[in-house]
Amino acid sequence: MKQKPVHEAMKPYLEGQVMLVDKPLRWTSFDAVKKIRNLTGVMKVGHAGTLDPLASGMLIICTGKFTKKINEYMGMEKEYTGTFTLGATTPTYDLESEPENFKDISQLTTEQLHKATQPFTGPIMQMPPIHSAIKKDGKPVYLAARKGVEVQLDPRPITIYSFEITKIELPVVHFKIVCSTGTYIRSMANDYGKELGVGAYLSSLCRSRIGEFSLDQAQSLEQVMEHLKQLKTDKEAGS
Repeated sequence: MKQKPVHEAMKPYLEGQVMLVDKPLRWTSFDAVKKIRNLTGVMKVGHAGTLDPLASGMLIICTGKFTKKINEYMGMEKEYTGTFTLGATTPTYDLESEPENFKDISQLTTEQLHKATQPFTGPIMQMPPIHSAIKKDGKPVYLAARKGVEVQLDPRPITIYSFEITKIELPVVHFKIVCSTGTYIRSMANDYGKELGVGAYLSSLCRSRIGEFSLDQAQSLEQVMEHLKQLKTDKEAGS
C-alpha cells in the first residue's frame, strides 16, 4: 500500500519511532496498531509480539524504519504477572471460554503450590494451546478448534528463567514468570493445573517487561492518542 502524504507533525513517525504502549484489556494488539496508523497517517506500523485481548501490558509499537527492529524486540525475554484460577479448566486455557471440569482444591497446601512450579523452569518443551494463531496447512489452528475438529500440534522448545507463585488466595494464585519468546502463559496455567492434579486456567495476565523495557516506561494507549492529537493541534496553531 502506497504511503500517502502525512501531516507535518507526524513526519517523525514516518521516519521511525518506537512507542511503548500499555495495551488495555479487550483491545487486540492489531487494534492498537490500527489506531496508531490512523492517527499518524503512517502506513508502516507494526508491533513486537501479540498480547491476547484479555491481557494487558507492554506492547512495543514501531513505525517507519524502526519496523525493521521488530524481530529483535520479539526475541527479547519477557516478564509476565497475573493469576491462575485452580480447580477447573477451560478449552482455551483462559477466560475466552467457560470453566469446566471442576475439582476440589481443599487438600492443596502452600508447599505443593510452590513446588509445582519446579518442573516448568529451565529449558522445557511446551505444548501450545489449540486455540492459538499458530498456522497449520496455512490456516490458524483456532479456526479448526472452534469447529470441534481435532488439532495435532507439536511441543516447542522454550526457556522459563523463573516461575514464582507470589501470592495465594485460593482458588486464585498470583504468579510472576520470566521466559523466552514463544512461551504461552495460557499453556503454563494449564500445565501447572495438571501438575497439581486439579486443573487451572489463566484468569488475568499483564506483560510487565520486554527485554530492558519495563511497563513503568510505557504510556496508556489513551495517553498516546492524546499526544498524537496534540502534536497536530500545536503544529497547526504554530503555522
